[in-house]
Amino acid sequence: MVATPKSSLFLGLCCILAIAATGCVFELSSGAPQLGSGPTGAILALSIPSSILCFVLAVRAAREAM
Repeated sequence: MVATPKSSLFLGLCCILAIAATGCVFELSSGAPQLGSGPTGAILALSIPSSILCFVLAVRAAREAM
């Protein structure tokens, strides 16, 4: 796989969003999220599809560079 700046950016965003989603799951499972259940749930709901989208865009950008 060829690493381009565009694919690297999308892959980096994917990693950050996946870490945010994992953190939200742990915060919600602890029973007392620091930001509250609503904002933590919203971050979780937005970070999962965004992470998947960024991964798909990273793969697509790398394939275009080949």
